[in-house]
This record gives sequence, C-alpha cells and structure tokens, in this order.
Amino acid sequence: MENREQRWIRPDDWLEVVRQEYLRDFIRPGGAAVKLVVPIEGSDREAIIEGLRGLANRENFAFASLDAATTKIHLIDRLFHAVAAQVEWKNLAHSFVRRLLTQEGYSLPAEGASLDLAKVAHLNERDEKLLGLEIRRLFERNLFRDYKMCQEFRFATIELCREALGQGGLQEGVAEEWLRGELRLISAMKPCLIFQKIARHNARHMLLSFAHWLRLAGKGGLIVALDISRYMVERRPKEPDATLYYSRPAMFDAYEVIRQLIDGTDDAESCFIVVLSTPDFLNHERRGLNVYDALRFRVQDEVHDRRRPNPLSTLIRISKAAEPLALSRDGVAP
Repeated sequence: MENREQRWIRPDDWLEVVRQEYLRDFIRPGGAAVKLVVPIEGSDREAIIEGLRGLANRENFAFASLDAATTKIHLIDRLFHAVAAQVEWKNLAHSFVRRLLTQEGYSLPAEGASLDLAKVAHLNERDEKLLGLEIRRLFERNLFRDYKMCQEFRFATIELCREALGQGGLQEGVAEEWLRGELRLISAMKPCLIFQKIARHNARHMLLSFAHWLRLAGKGGLIVALDISRYMVERRPKEPDATLYYSRPAMFDAYEVIRQLIDGTDDAESCFIVVLSTPDFLNHERRGLNVYDALRFRVQDEVHDRRRPNPLSTLIRISKAAEPLALSRDGVAP
C-alpha cells in the first residue's frame, strides 16, 4: 500500500520551492500558476499565508490574502474587489508615472516627493500646459493602447496617473472606490468614459489586467492567497458569529472559479495564486475535490512517486512533520 505520509511537504520547504522555481524564474518574467495547497494543521495554513506575504515583500510582489469566512470567493467580482481593497493604488500610479517620465528623459523631483505637473514643468523648463499635453500622449501610447489590459482598467489607470500629477478629472478617490466596489453611483466615473461597475462578466479580465499593470508599475507581479476552508463547513453554528457560511451550490461556484483561474493561466501574466483548504478538501464525501470532476481532473496526481512528494505539482499537501526536501541552491535537487 502507498505510504501517503511521504507525499506531504514541510511549509518552509515548499515556500523555498516557490521562491526558487516560481517567483524568481517563472512568475517575474511573465508566467502564471495556480496551486492548491492542503495543510494538515490550521497553523500550517497560517504559516503558508504569512510565508507568501514575506516572499512578496522580499521579492517586490504585490500580495493579497482572502478568506472565504469574510469574502465570497465564489463570486469573482467580490474576489477582485477584495484584492483591490488591499492595494496601494496611489503608490502604484506614482511609481508608473515616475518610471515612464524617467524613461522619456524628464527631470523629476527627488524620490518620495510629489509629482505635481507644475514642479515637473519647472524642473524641465517647460510650459506647464504643453508638457501636460505631451504626458497625455505618453499615457495614450503606454496605457490606452496597451491591449493586454481591458478597456475599463486602462481608463481607470489613466485617471489614477493623472491624479498622481495633480491633473485628475474625477473627484479624488472615486477611481479607487470603483476598483474596490465601494462606489455607489457609477455616474461619477463617466468623465473618464467608464459606464459600468465591475461585475462577474468582467472581473476576471480586471484581475488579469491588474497583474499586467503591476509589472508596468515596477512590481514583480501579483501573489494572491485564497483560503477556501469555510466552503468545507456544512452546517452553520447555532450561535451566529458574523462570518460567512455557504451552501453546496456556492461551493460548486467556488470550485468553478478556481477551475477558470487554472484554465486562464495562459492568458495571465506574472500572477501566482495559492488556494488553501483543510484536509477535508481531499476526501469529504459532499464537499471535497472528488465531487467536482472539472477541477479534480486538473489537479489530481495522476502520476506520482510512492515515496517522494512532488513540490512542483498543482496539488500540494503540507505538514510540518514531513521529511525535509533535498533542496539545492538552484532549486529542487534531482
């Protein structure tokens, strides 16, 4: 009989594999991957999330962590809004504008100072209005015509970049509210030619556009941790606890969202998504992976070593009690 204990991996070992094999040489140059991670203990799950956060900080990636207990992950628009709520949009826009103007040879205020158009015009001994027109043309060439991003996202980022120069056409903060799903009246976005809210029909495109935008703004890419453990819970507690619980149809929707993210990796850019759950995910009769073949066929271990785990597989089992992996300085040892 197969010794399944040998197929578990220590959290620190797997995080090192992520750093060496994915973030450094695959995700940063433009690749994308989705991993399903099943820690045997709740503390292991927290260790993975915090480890990914630390990797993102060290490797200059944007990071977002979502928990199904507070976010309806089975609704892709809610997923995107929750990611957007953890993003420093002003800093990204500031970084993009600074990188773009530096590439074009403009003199800029010292790092950390504001990029007010008047200051930039003074430093470059240029007329402010004429310089503003030139920069608008740069935004048109580098953002409006960048068709790797969907139209609404392009318009929103142009507005954010104009705000970074003190030239925004909307009330300050409105574009960010739209991205975070907090904007009450969509009419506030009409001046920048956005006429609809982010919903299920366009949220996945917005997420892919955001990952691309991060690279333009100088980031290595995007890391997202999705904790779907709550979808494994069948019954609500008798005492309400102000968190979310889900029906089986909602669980199936969550699995379909994950399936779509896996199938969309060819279209994604510099995006690493880690989906975490409890051990019930592997074998629960009503809510486990086996009840949704469309996802199971994409992640199951069709071929595997009986004694050694594969840290590069799509489905990863995590345990602190596992045997250490043989890792070299350049990655997984042969």
